[in-house]
Amino acid sequence: MDPILEMRGIQKSFGSVKALDNVNLTVRRGEIHAICGENGAGKSTLMKILSGVYPHGAFSGEVVYDHAGREFSSIYDSESVGIIIIHQELALVPMLSITENIFLGNEQSRSGVINWASSYAKTKQLLQKVGLNDSPDTLIGALGIGKQQLVEIAKALSKEVKLLILDEPTASLNEKDSDTLLELLLELKSRGVTAIIISHKLNEISRVADAITVIRDGSTVDTLDCKAEEISEDRIISAMVGREMADRYPKRIPKIGETIFEVRGWHVQHPAQRDRAIVKNVNFYARAGEVVGIAGLMGAGRTELAMSIFGRAYGQGIRGEVLVHGKKVDVSTVPKAISNGLAYVTEDRKGNGLLLNDSIERNITLANLPGISKCGVINDHQEISVAKDFLQRLRIRCQNGGQPVGNLSGGNQQKVVISKWLYSQPEVLILDEPTRGIDVGAKYEIYSIINQAVAEGKCVVMISSEMPELLGMCDRVYVMNEGRFVGEFSAQEVSQEKIMRAIVKNGGN
Repeated sequence: MDPILEMRGIQKSFGSVKALDNVNLTVRRGEIHAICGENGAGKSTLMKILSGVYPHGAFSGEVVYDHAGREFSSIYDSESVGIIIIHQELALVPMLSITENIFLGNEQSRSGVINWASSYAKTKQLLQKVGLNDSPDTLIGALGIGKQQLVEIAKALSKEVKLLILDEPTASLNEKDSDTLLELLLELKSRGVTAIIISHKLNEISRVADAITVIRDGSTVDTLDCKAEEISEDRIISAMVGREMADRYPKRIPKIGETIFEVRGWHVQHPAQRDRAIVKNVNFYARAGEVVGIAGLMGAGRTELAMSIFGRAYGQGIRGEVLVHGKKVDVSTVPKAISNGLAYVTEDRKGNGLLLNDSIERNITLANLPGISKCGVINDHQEISVAKDFLQRLRIRCQNGGQPVGNLSGGNQQKVVISKWLYSQPEVLILDEPTRGIDVGAKYEIYSIINQAVAEGKCVVMISSEMPELLGMCDRVYVMNEGRFVGEFSAQEVSQEKIMRAIVKNGGN
C-alpha cells in the first residue's frame, strides 16, 4: 500500500539526554497505525516532531509526507497539509461554544467579520459526521470528556484532515465512550482518513490497528503487521519492555490484620445543587495489609466519595463518620485528614497532584513539610536526601531531584505523586485511578509499590475503571453505582461478570 508518511533516522536530544535515537516509522495511506511503548520511550516526542511542535532544525532525520520532504517550522505548517494532532490534554476552551471552539483560529469570516450562520451550518455537518446531536451553541464545559474528544475530531475534520494523530485518546474515557471513539476511527478510515494512535490500552489497539510500531528507549524495536498475522498482547508487551511479563500483577500473599479504616453512613450533596445527592449513605472498611477496590462506571460517585472523605475536598452537606483504629477522627480539612493518617492520590496528577514547574524534590516533600523543617525553616539538604531515597526506592527515572516534575514521563510523574503521599506516612492510602495513562511496565512497578505499602501494614483503597486491575490486585472489591455501594466481593468470588451484574441489577435505585 502507498505510504503517506515516512520518518527516517529521527534523532532528538534534550541536553545530554537522547530522547530519540534513529527512529523509523512508515505509515500506509488509509490505515490505523498504532505506536506503543513505555512512558518515556519517545512516542509523544516523535509526534511533536511530525506535527511541527519541534520545528525542523531542532532534530535530525527526514520527514517525508505525501511523497515530499517536509520541513515544518510550526504546527500551522503541518495543519496546512492535513496533519492534525489531538493531544491527551484537550485544547478546548470550556466557556466557548462548540462552534467557537471548532473554528477558533480558523474563523469563517469575510473582511474581518465572522459569518455565524455559515459557522453554525458547518458545525452541524461536522457534528453529524462524528455522531454528536448537541447544539452548536452548547458550551464545551457542559459536555462530558467523551463528547469533548468527538468535538476535537470534528475540529480536525474542519481542517480537512488527511493524517489524524491521537495521543492517548481513551485514557480518560469510560468503556462506552471509548467504544464510540474507536468506532468513529474505523468510520473515518473507511472515508480515507489515515490515523496514528498512541495508546497503552492494548485491547483497543488490537481491535482497530492495521499495523503497530513499538518504540523502546527512544529507538524503533519492531513493526507488526496486524493484517498479515494475529498479534498477541504478550508479543506487544515483550517488545515494549524488552522482557516477557508472564504475570502482569506481582504476586502477594495477603496478611490481613485488624480494621484500620472505616466509613459509616457517608452522604454527600452536589457542591452546586444541594437537593442532589452524589454519595448516598455509604458504608465500608479496610483492614491492615488489605487492598480494597472500588469498581463502578464513570459517574458512579467513586472520586466524589474519595475527595469528600479527604478533607471534604468535594461536595456540601456532608454527613457521616470516619474511624481510624476504631476511633472517630476529624477529616473536615485536608491537613486534619493528613494528620489522622489519610492520603489521597488524585486521578488528575497534572491538575491536582503535582506542581509541574517545581522540582521533584519539592513535590515529594510537599505533603509533609514539618518532616524536613525546624521552626518553620526548610532544611534543603534534608529535602534532597528524602527525595533521593524515594528516587531510589520507587525507581523514578530522571536526571536528578532538581529536575522539574513536568518534564518526566507519565509513569514517573505518578511515582512522584505516590512518593509525596508515602512521605506523609499514612495508614490509609486512597488511590484514584493510580495507573491511568501509563504503560504496562510502569503499571507493574506501581503495583509493586502498592504491595509494599500493604506489606508494611497500611491499608489501600483503590478506585479503578480497569476491572482486570481490580481483579488482579484487590483482596476485596466494592461495587458502586449511582452514589451507592451495590455489591461486595472477596478476591475468590469476584469476576467482571459479577461486577457488571451488580451494577445493572441496581441501576436506577
